[in-house]
Amino acid sequence: MLEILCTTDLTKASETAVLHALAIGDRLGARVSLLHVVGKGGGEAEAKEKAKAAIERAMEVAGGAQPRILLPSGDFMEEIVAESARGYALLVVGTHGPHGLRQSLFGAHILKLVRRSAVPCYVVQAETRVDRELSRIVMPVAGHKDIGRLIGTVAMLAKAMAAEVHVFQLVRPGEQPSDELLNNKLLMLDRMKEEGVRFVEANEPSTSFSVGFAKATVEYAQRVDAGAIAIMSHASDEFRYIADAEKERILANEARIPVICA
Repeated sequence: MLEILCTTDLTKASETAVLHALAIGDRLGARVSLLHVVGKGGGEAEAKEKAKAAIERAMEVAGGAQPRILLPSGDFMEEIVAESARGYALLVVGTHGPHGLRQSLFGAHILKLVRRSAVPCYVVQAETRVDRELSRIVMPVAGHKDIGRLIGTVAMLAKAMAAEVHVFQLVRPGEQPSDELLNNKLLMLDRMKEEGVRFVEANEPSTSFSVGFAKATVEYAQRVDAGAIAIMSHASDEFRYIADAEKERILANEARIPVICA
């Protein structure tokens, strides 16, 4: 049986993440496990009891769902990374974007987490609409050699949600795409066809001289009312020098669109 891991620190961002995890789990037929990390030191037992009670109250409000609750002690980041390696299909996590989160999941921290996770991640923000239908997923073309896991995750979610995948390429005047990028684009299109997923080949003309991709990707996703954007978590050799900042911008996008990372 598929299982989804969702982190919670009892903030608004993690409440949103839990609701998304439950919705995705329902569509995938997957069990959801909620992970709350308690810091080491005095009062661990009491802290765990309070966290368990708070999570159970939140589940009652969410309709009585009964996910598995995990309450390890230790470092927040390290415990999430370790648990993600225990056979899950997806890690759902909430972030406050650039403004910070109680347990440090913001900006470069959320990028660090999705890169270290053993499984693909689904990142939402506190203000992300929980009732958003995942009717469209925008997947920018990238030149990574190991893009297969991202494609597989997008295909899995698209099939479960009956979503349409937009294979998105930003076309800059006078720029010749690399062979790696073109090959991956064909791989994306072929995989969607094989999986029976509806897809659109979206070639978007660039309207600026910027070498970045975040702004154009988010704007396109907003225009087509996408329910998620799918990106590689690590940098490709082609754009390594700007990739971290661009990926952080997508993860913390002002449109509050969920981001699938692998």
